[in-house]
Amino acid sequence: MAELTLPSPAKLNLFLHIVGRRPDGYHELQTLFQFLDYGDELSFTLTPDEPGVRLADPIPGVPDSDNLVVRAALALAELSKAPLPGVTIHLHKRLPMGGGLGGGSSNAATTLLAMNHLWQLHLNEDQLAEIGLGLGADVPVFVRGHAAFGEGVGEKLTPVNPPEDWFVVLKPECEINTGKIFSEQGLTRDTPKIKIRPAFEGDASRYRNDCEDVVRKLYPEVNQSLEWLSQFGPARLTGTGACIFGRFPTESAARIIWESKPSGITGFVAKGVNISPLHQKLTELK
Repeated sequence: MAELTLPSPAKLNLFLHIVGRRPDGYHELQTLFQFLDYGDELSFTLTPDEPGVRLADPIPGVPDSDNLVVRAALALAELSKAPLPGVTIHLHKRLPMGGGLGGGSSNAATTLLAMNHLWQLHLNEDQLAEIGLGLGADVPVFVRGHAAFGEGVGEKLTPVNPPEDWFVVLKPECEINTGKIFSEQGLTRDTPKIKIRPAFEGDASRYRNDCEDVVRKLYPEVNQSLEWLSQFGPARLTGTGACIFGRFPTESAARIIWESKPSGITGFVAKGVNISPLHQKLTELK
């Protein structure tokens, strides 16, 4: 096989609790990851006569050397003792950058799985997840491809099966700096730890995104969008934002709310899925 096209799905943090801070400055988290049936798409074409890794359509303002897609492919190439054919990668971007949907991490994971397949490196999931962790804390959950209860910096994953509901996802018009949010003095960093089972039981309002209060204060656009979406049920920030989401039991219920959203706000409607669309596609290739 010389060509391969694969999905690169979004994720939501259904909740995000900050339970402590490590001596190295990183935050200890507890979170619930679920994938969406919506995201980017990547196409990979082997180029035996042209060695190296090329991104066909570079992202404006992001040097290839910083792009997680290129970095993921190069990280794999370094593990091969034999010369490898080159690859040209086309990235069809649908997910907003800096939205808290894991777009860059998902792109990296899709690249790791695709190039492991195309280059026939035969690395297992644990090896790919370890490489992914070196690229970003959210990459391993995309590599493993199952909804998960995440701990540590998000890399300690326990597969779980939350309800596969429908979501309205809105992207307020602002760019949020993750480092800025995690460095804010007002950030809650001492939420009590919970067990996995209680995360699915009892009053869901006990679970929240600990970044949300800080983000709402610093970014009025996020605050306004959350206030609007909260009219129709619980609304929450994903990651450090800027995207927010509301959960609905059916597609039709979600689309009614989507159609009534304020003008000037972008976003989409998608279904929550516990098996990543990327892994569903890879299973079809076997």
